Amino acid sequence: MALNPYDLFDIRSLLSEEERAVQDTVARFTDERVRPIIGDAFDQGWFPKELVSEIADLGLLGSSLPEQYGGGGLNAVSYGLICQELERGDSGIRSFVSVQSSLCMYPIYAYGSEEQRMRWLPDMAAGKVIGCFGLTEPQGGSDPGAMKTNAKRDGSDWILNGSKMWITNGNLADIAIVWAQTEDGIQGFVVEKDFAGFKAQEIHKKMSLRASVTSALFFDNVRVPEANRLPNVKGLKGPLGCLTQARYGITWGPIGAAIACLDEVLGYTKERILFERPVAATQSAQIKMAEMARRITLAQLLSLQLGRLKDAGNMQPAQVSLAKWNNCRMAIDIARECRDLLGGAGITTEHAAIRHALNLESVITYEGTETVHQLVIGRELTGINAF
Repeated sequence: MALNPYDLFDIRSLLSEEERAVQDTVARFTDERVRPIIGDAFDQGWFPKELVSEIADLGLLGSSLPEQYGGGGLNAVSYGLICQELERGDSGIRSFVSVQSSLCMYPIYAYGSEEQRMRWLPDMAAGKVIGCFGLTEPQGGSDPGAMKTNAKRDGSDWILNGSKMWITNGNLADIAIVWAQTEDGIQGFVVEKDFAGFKAQEIHKKMSLRASVTSALFFDNVRVPEANRLPNVKGLKGPLGCLTQARYGITWGPIGAAIACLDEVLGYTKERILFERPVAATQSAQIKMAEMARRITLAQLLSLQLGRLKDAGNMQPAQVSLAKWNNCRMAIDIARECRDLLGGAGITTEHAAIRHALNLESVITYEGTETVHQLVIGRELTGINAF
């Protein structure tokens, strides 16, 4: 029996019935609703907002949260498969769901009060309230401890000043989860879009994640009520805990991008005739595609085991770093190699490889650059912090 070229080790057989059903549902959505429009969206630089309600109706926003807050109660592997199938369409679609679920809904659930959970989470799960996550700053980048944004007490309120950069969903968002320095350490605040002094400014001229909204956020004496402060966390462990959740999903997403590129190039090289034979009949092309399949298989096994560890409550941040580093590097290398196998046709967005390659330049950078994750593993190996 022929092997599935995108699942050479039959990893699907290791999934539960529910996990397979989740994957199939999201795969259909990606094939029917995302892929037909995403090339034009990337070309023209717009996010397909019309998909938000459909994504919500499928239960993909906050899918791992308890049902009482609008979530689906799905396990970590199911969430990973959601990310994989969405990014098979485009990194921008997966990023939208990652930010809403892992960076906005998760901190409200994990660090918020019960009142805050009931106020925002059901509407966020329904796609009625969109969130963004404000951590990265113009001068901070990989060093969130150098945060300049600050919040100071003023009676029962807080006065917020500062700015954030490279914020996915910024101009779509109804609320921003903003991390700021206070006299009592870094704390999180839910900043509503109509608060006076709060402004989101969309970033243009991007060559990556063009089918995604990316913004800068500015806070000029923004008055935030105490009721909007996340009460159950202080210090960097708050935002870093959110990033661990999101990075977990990112380990799965690039697998989908790599599969999309391999699928495209397999079809193309069988049809493209050069020197009186298909490109797929050459040793050089077969070796390249075999290498892609090998790396995809290793990434699949890595993320599946990571998901099982997460579901068992045993996942460590360094393990997430290793998987994010490996899988993003795998996917960007495959996307570039597929672009090459497509020849001149590979530079147009009529094919997926160049779009995925450009998107992955962001994915390999955000939520910890490749170098950051290498140093995390180096610290784990040696016990010495080289940051």
